[in-house]
Amino acid sequence: MTYRFPAEFLWGAATSAYQIEGSLDADGRGESVWDVFARQPGAIEGGGDGSRACDSYRRWAEDVELVAALGLSAYRFSVAWSRIVPDGRGRVEQRGLDHYERFVDALLERGVTPVLTLNHWDLPQALMADGGWAARSTVDAFAELTVAVADRLADRVEWWITQNEPWIIALLGYHLGLHAPGVRDLGASVAAGHHVMLAHGAGADVLRAHRGAKVGVALSLFPCDAATPSEEDAAAARGSDGYVNRWYLDPLFGRGYPVDMREHYERALGRELTEIRDGDEGAIAGRCDVLGVNYYTRRVVAAAEPGPDRPFPWRVVGPSGDVARTDEGWEIAPDSFRDLLLRLHHEYGTPVLITENGGVFGDAPTHDGRVHDVRRSAFLRGHVAAMAEAMAAGADVRGYLHWSLLDNFEWSLGYRPRFGLVHVDYATGRRTVKDSARLYARVARDGKLPADDEPIAAFG
Repeated sequence: MTYRFPAEFLWGAATSAYQIEGSLDADGRGESVWDVFARQPGAIEGGGDGSRACDSYRRWAEDVELVAALGLSAYRFSVAWSRIVPDGRGRVEQRGLDHYERFVDALLERGVTPVLTLNHWDLPQALMADGGWAARSTVDAFAELTVAVADRLADRVEWWITQNEPWIIALLGYHLGLHAPGVRDLGASVAAGHHVMLAHGAGADVLRAHRGAKVGVALSLFPCDAATPSEEDAAAARGSDGYVNRWYLDPLFGRGYPVDMREHYERALGRELTEIRDGDEGAIAGRCDVLGVNYYTRRVVAAAEPGPDRPFPWRVVGPSGDVARTDEGWEIAPDSFRDLLLRLHHEYGTPVLITENGGVFGDAPTHDGRVHDVRRSAFLRGHVAAMAEAMAAGADVRGYLHWSLLDNFEWSLGYRPRFGLVHVDYATGRRTVKDSARLYARVARDGKLPADDEPIAAFG
């Protein structure tokens, strides 16, 4: 199928502040939860941290030139909360805002649309004195951040993402303790996820006071498929979907938190969800102009008995048989991507922006100085084609932002996984455009996928 995307479609790439910036002590930046977490022995694979990363706080102009040279029309980035409000509340650090203002202006001068994320996980450490996202007061702190950034940049930034992946913050940060701040408490994770959603609503209210702002939240969405045709596995898949997807989608679109998942949480906790107060669901609903979709793979789920390490009656078993996988072992499933976009269209009627989609492929420069990442190119083709199929069937997709522009610090996995369209030599900071980026530049230029046998011109 040949599908030509609309002329106004946003083709871009995405990053986040802590994963690329480095310079953790520059310009009055405060400490973030990831600074503290990375110092814990064994917390980060390989013992790394974000102190250097891609050195993008200093090399930002080089990254802007990369985006422009690839012909991308959009760039999603995040501001570092602790650069702007070092103590989480109160004093605003103007040097941090100055940096992001320069960055936004440079993008706009090159015809690149900024897509600004306000919170991509790097919560100021000072807010942990009250419990971080497990505390309701962090909602007010986030509103303060939003005011500071919007007052400086809302006259130039149209696209805003309030929160990145509430489920991952709750699951890995507050339930399993695998991400900062390293809390391991199911009740804390419920509170954290809810407060992140409340903060989305509070931030959206701030942003909507600025004319022309398009506001969204980026959800990590995983289609949940039953491992077998049995009724038990079908129920498990439905439950898993409630846990991962509907728990966040339903309140955003005015349905409130799903009753079946409330029952699962209350059974596991042995109490009512008192974190969700009267009026909270109304403060979340109707505040999403466009839904950010982060898609990587699907979940194949089977029924299982709850136990000490399994609060819910399902488990992820993975696909059966030999399937294509990334280097991280994730199934490559573009058909599920298409089906997800169609589900969002039919069930929620929302326009979407693909805020993340990508895979881990460890290709490095070869003797010719090029990075021949054939598998990432195939991944890109498959997912862009799946998106085209969904759009042809009616899905309202406004843009596609590949994760990631650069190889970067991949949280608790350190520097081993490489997601980038651009290879980064971490010792020197040298950027090398990969073959997948050349392919993507062609897609962005032409608004369609080139034929499989069509040669892709050299970069530069």
